[in-house]
Amino acid sequence: MKKQLILTVLGVLTLFSCKNEVKNDDDNAFAKADSTATTVPNDDYKHSLAQWSLHKPFQDGTMDPMEFPQIAKDLGFTGVEYVTQLYPSVKEVGADYKERVMELATALNNKAQVAGMDNVLIMVDHAGELADPDPAKLKQAIENHKIWIDAAKVMGAHSVRANLFGELDPVKWHDLSVASLKELGDYGKSIGVNIIIENHGGWSSDAAKLVAVMKEVAMENVGVLPDFGNFCVKREGGERWGAPCVEEYDTYKGIKEMMPYAKGVSAKSYNFDSYGNETKLDYQRIMQIVADSGFKGYVGTEYEGPLEDPKKGIALTKALVQKSIENLK
Repeated sequence: MKKQLILTVLGVLTLFSCKNEVKNDDDNAFAKADSTATTVPNDDYKHSLAQWSLHKPFQDGTMDPMEFPQIAKDLGFTGVEYVTQLYPSVKEVGADYKERVMELATALNNKAQVAGMDNVLIMVDHAGELADPDPAKLKQAIENHKIWIDAAKVMGAHSVRANLFGELDPVKWHDLSVASLKELGDYGKSIGVNIIIENHGGWSSDAAKLVAVMKEVAMENVGVLPDFGNFCVKREGGERWGAPCVEEYDTYKGIKEMMPYAKGVSAKSYNFDSYGNETKLDYQRIMQIVADSGFKGYVGTEYEGPLEDPKKGIALTKALVQKSIENLK
């Protein structure tokens, strides 16, 4: 009787333990993310933080974008990827645009040096469209991007990420993109900076079309920045952002096609399950594609999900990237 009572008690305790374990799965995922935050056993890859991961606190004023290098260091990263639209002083172009850009570049470089961080790349927005069908606007857009190439040189960043927005006709878009990138490529080559294009909406998210541009440009310092999540080619109502996607390029096919031209990769994430896996993207499959291409260098964490505290999403993304690296074949 006594033995039966003990077994009954043990059974109840085991059942309670199992229920409690399931209940705390989310907490376990965060704990695992925190515990792997600084583990990088594979020297082929390093972790950089895309500034857009923290765009909400930067935009609502709860964080200072000038302190981004130190913030990224505190989160366990060794490299930073800047987003120009998060800096009010350079959000709009104008007569003194170059002076404002270079002043910011110098200040950010000083911040990065104090924090001991690598400036990896600069994501340029609102500087004009590099496939604009208006010749005057296109010329100005190219000149504006040259200013950011100069800024990247000052900061020691290897690349400037640009966008290929503008023309909607795919043939004309191709020709305009090639011409712009050849001019920017020549300029970047003269000072040792890459020009890279992200799959970032429109025809740039059609990997085959973007690769066709790269093949025609055919310059070593002109490449791409594959984003794991940005493969929506067309949205409802022709909207660039926000509207439901009505035409999407295959993610894994797209990344595989882009990787031969990659100068970096952007590990986009949205949501996670209780085990810390991305709910939409197979990170292990993606990182295997990245590794098989021969790419080495920084993998940029870019969290873009609904968590109230984006730092949790950043930690989960970084941990998932690291786990995928450790499980490469």
